[in-house]
Amino acid sequence: MASDNTDQPLQGAALIKDQVRRLPDSPGVYRMMGEDGEVLYVGKARSLKKRVIQYAQGRFHTQRIALMVDLTRSMEFVTTRTETDALLLEINLIKQMKPRFNVLLRDDKSFPEIVIRREHPAAQLRKHRGAHTIKGDYFGPFASAHAVTKTLNTLQKAFLLRSCSDSVYEARTRPCMLHQIKRCAAPCTGLISLEDYAGLVDQAEDFLRGRSRAVLASLSSQMQAASDDMEFELAARLRDRIRALASVSQETQINPESLEEADVLALHAEGGQACMQVFFFRAGQNWGNRAYFPRVDKSDDDAEVMAAFLGQFYDDKPIPKLILTSVEPAESDLLTEAFGLKAGCKVEISRPQRGEKRQLVDDALTNAREALGRKMSESSAQSRLLAGVAQAFGLDADPERIEVYDNSHIMGTNAVGGMIVAGRDGFLKSQYRKFNIKGTDLTPGDDYGMMKEVFRRRFARLVKEEESGDSRARPDLVLIDGGAGQLAASLEIFEELGIDDIAIVGVAKGPDRDAGLERFFLPDKPPFMLEPKSPVLYYLQRLRDEAHRFAIGTHRIKRAADMLKNPLDEIEGVGPGRKRALLHAFGSARGVSRAAVDDLAKVDGVSSALAERIHAFFRKG
Repeated sequence: MASDNTDQPLQGAALIKDQVRRLPDSPGVYRMMGEDGEVLYVGKARSLKKRVIQYAQGRFHTQRIALMVDLTRSMEFVTTRTETDALLLEINLIKQMKPRFNVLLRDDKSFPEIVIRREHPAAQLRKHRGAHTIKGDYFGPFASAHAVTKTLNTLQKAFLLRSCSDSVYEARTRPCMLHQIKRCAAPCTGLISLEDYAGLVDQAEDFLRGRSRAVLASLSSQMQAASDDMEFELAARLRDRIRALASVSQETQINPESLEEADVLALHAEGGQACMQVFFFRAGQNWGNRAYFPRVDKSDDDAEVMAAFLGQFYDDKPIPKLILTSVEPAESDLLTEAFGLKAGCKVEISRPQRGEKRQLVDDALTNAREALGRKMSESSAQSRLLAGVAQAFGLDADPERIEVYDNSHIMGTNAVGGMIVAGRDGFLKSQYRKFNIKGTDLTPGDDYGMMKEVFRRRFARLVKEEESGDSRARPDLVLIDGGAGQLAASLEIFEELGIDDIAIVGVAKGPDRDAGLERFFLPDKPPFMLEPKSPVLYYLQRLRDEAHRFAIGTHRIKRAADMLKNPLDEIEGVGPGRKRALLHAFGSARGVSRAAVDDLAKVDGVSSALAERIHAFFRKG
């Protein structure tokens, strides 16, 4: 007799127990996967077999880990040579996959740096962000663009290095304004020899590498010599340079001898939230600080949070020789070994107990505590605002994700749509989206048609994502810039895609576009206004203004790029080399358009056939 029972796929602890039987007793990385392949957790182990079996046994699990095990539907494994290799792979996978149950570093932007670009005989001093593709000496990281600008101003005053581009440098026939205000030595016009200018560059490099005392001593001796020779104007210039450098030393209480290069990290956790404050010290100076709010759980241990943050933070950043922390990270020795391999030098991770270094950590911890307090206060205020929005629009619950849409164009040209996203953590700028309007059948300036195209592309993608099981990007509330017409156009797309469970509201500007007199349009309801000076009204105005700012900024970028286009780019057979030769011969694209076929054929690289094609291109129609 045939059995009616069918084999059910293993899941949860039973699945993990089955997987353990085939695991090696060696280092590696494991991934726990949920429904539809969602990565729930990435971990590493010295022994995959011994580590993974703990999940099947159910020992020492918090409720969160128990939930993770229960949701597990499959697992994937990678074996590695050493536990250090496993750690580095784990860090990389967490940053790529952003698993739901891992401690996760958010807002991981690159830091600005200063580069002394040495590709030119007169080295250039400039700000830089991103990969080190320029040949030169890099100094950083700086916590913010403001910190870089402040240091660049000091360096210009002290060392008189140029910041202009090479094209500007080559075109100068007389010194620019920066020379007049004593911020550039003007090597472009020969007011300083390239040999003497190189000496200034070397001094700037010494200063940025922490040898500021030697630089100050050298400048002081030069000033004294100029004074002895009664060259008082030169002595005064040297005095001003010394003052510029001294001002930096006075602003920071750090002794270059005791702390030449270090990062200071302090963690404060409270109420299921955490703040990591990071201070950068280079060349004996404080180069700024930044607060991070990693995604954590109440059950996460501080040592584990510190270890996870360190690993992800330094995955793509230069690692200093010394890292001072308020909490000793879990598996500190392993992290130290991994960082040493990446940095190519000895790296020390230390939790100082006394002295100046302990004071630095305590200061960072105070900053972390205050930053988290401000964020929790802002989150509380944000929650009240979202509750007010739900009440104003009759929502069943406070919105977790709000999407706001606006279009921007000039007489229909360079049309773009912008989408911003806001939630409990404020504006989620990493999730902003732009939509280049592509419809060829749209009448220029057709705002309704543009909104339909934006909505069709955005929400058709959402439907496709949800069919594959991903509902994380579903908004609870959609705001559009416009009144009844815009609302009707948007609802038409919702009906076309079968979406009937997302709240949508039109926000129409008041008479004469006065803020505070906005009218709100909901489906099947008469328009209404909110109480003037209401905090909820102010919040909705901020959302609309941010969407407008983003849309018009995107439009301006597109318009500027369009203005830079050259008609020669559209001619088949005219590449960068021939384009350069044509522009050199005729001065501009307009000059090329007026040229005769014979004149075009005289240009190096332009054949008779290509000359005729160029001539015909500018005369079509």
